Amino acid sequence: MIRILLLFFTLHGTGIMAQQQSFPESWTGNWKGELNWYKTGNPVPQKVNMELRIQPADTAGQYTWQLIYGSPTEDNRPYLLRPVDQAKGHWVVDEKNGILLDQYWTGDKLCGAFTVKKSTIINKYWMEGDKLMVDFLTIGSIPVSSSGAENAESGIVDSYRVGGYQIAILQRR
Repeated sequence: MIRILLLFFTLHGTGIMAQQQSFPESWTGNWKGELNWYKTGNPVPQKVNMELRIQPADTAGQYTWQLIYGSPTEDNRPYLLRPVDQAKGHWVVDEKNGILLDQYWTGDKLCGAFTVKKSTIINKYWMEGDKLMVDFLTIGSIPVSSSGAENAESGIVDSYRVGGYQIAILQRR
């Protein structure tokens, strides 16, 4: 029984390591699903068709990172995923308009955070079996309150408004 468990954990762990080491190669494909967008205070999500197309780009080591919301004619974002320092898990999503969004391979997820206008968006992409999970959390970039004290061990703690949460489960097509 112990040998069977050891074999299971060894194989399972090897699979996870192989997935991490093959990012983004193992993620290539055309992914499609539904994005559920929850706005704070509303338990009913807005549902939007979502696609993520990841393909090798013309330049070695780079990949297309094409996000589509609704249909390709509604909201089509043909970005590029480029390595910055793969050994450190640092990537960038190049919007090809001067905007670069830094992304980091953390654990088994591609994660990033950026602020536009007065909102900060925290994103995560990860694989669960044969599904690509997408997760966005939108928070205000200006604190709604501060508490604590300068001389306290914790210092001043800022709290931020959560504006919404988005999650999609995408399948390769």
